[in-house]
Amino acid sequence: MRFIDEVNITIKSGNGGPGCVGFRREKFIPFGGPDGGDGGDGGSVYFEADNGVNTLVNFRGKKLYKAQSGENGAGRQRHGKYGEDIIIKVPVGTIIRNVETEEVVADLTEHGQKILLAEGGRGGLGNMNFKSSTNQAPRFAQDGEPGVTMDLLLELKLIADIALVGLPNAGKSTLISVVSAAKPKIADYPFTTLEPNLGVVSVGESSYVLADIPGLIEDAAEGKGLGHKFLKHIERTKAFVHLVDVSWCLEEFEAFEQYVTIRSELEKYNKDMLNKREIVCLTKIDAMTEEEIQKFVNFFEEQLDKKVLPISAVSKRNIDELKGLMLKCLDQI
Repeated sequence: MRFIDEVNITIKSGNGGPGCVGFRREKFIPFGGPDGGDGGDGGSVYFEADNGVNTLVNFRGKKLYKAQSGENGAGRQRHGKYGEDIIIKVPVGTIIRNVETEEVVADLTEHGQKILLAEGGRGGLGNMNFKSSTNQAPRFAQDGEPGVTMDLLLELKLIADIALVGLPNAGKSTLISVVSAAKPKIADYPFTTLEPNLGVVSVGESSYVLADIPGLIEDAAEGKGLGHKFLKHIERTKAFVHLVDVSWCLEEFEAFEQYVTIRSELEKYNKDMLNKREIVCLTKIDAMTEEEIQKFVNFFEEQLDKKVLPISAVSKRNIDELKGLMLKCLDQI
């Protein structure tokens, strides 16, 4: 299924039905009086977060979502039928903005969370409601209130515990395919990953959700490359695993420049990103000697003043240790 994370739609609640002007006319009741019933209320528009929906692709074909209007009131004090509400199912993690005001009107982060965004118009009162001692035969009724129309931007931010970040071809897709049941597209060229992938990682009786975010490049925060479209998905995660490909680097500083590039893009997008817990992994170490691996590890640990984990998703070296570190990181948070 194609991943869609942003879409514009229009919603409209139902109009209220007009009240009825009617009079009771029966053969043996000469003074029947007014008996016009009320119009029915219009249907409302609700949004509900649903774990069964994981993309906004279904909204690409349909742009207008309209609730049913209330029916007219009728004689003999009969009220019009209420319009049916509509409930629009969206993925968990959907932010809804009012296009006109740019205000966030809803942020649906939990399964089953439901919100009313466009209330239906109230039905008009029939003439039976306006009878009084001075007006025994009112010949007017209320019109129903109009529904509410809103132009909305739906924006999906994936709900994941940990995000994998790094330059293109850092090994993110391969890693998530090894630690979870996710089946991302994998190839030896940049930008293999064109959309985020989610995988559930199990460690003993515990589990957590891992997100493979498409590779970032320098100036991604300004719109270059593919990763800039998905920087927002990292915002919701509690921590991230930063993958640095050291397989092609002759010197340690070349690998460290990759790390600095990604950190810089995260900071430019949102400074708070740098406050998240981070696990740094040196990837694709299969073709390196133990001496070379240790040289890179020592350099990174000296620069960052924290432990760095060398891993290989192909040979699965240190993969179990990484899974445990991610779980420990989440427990500490």
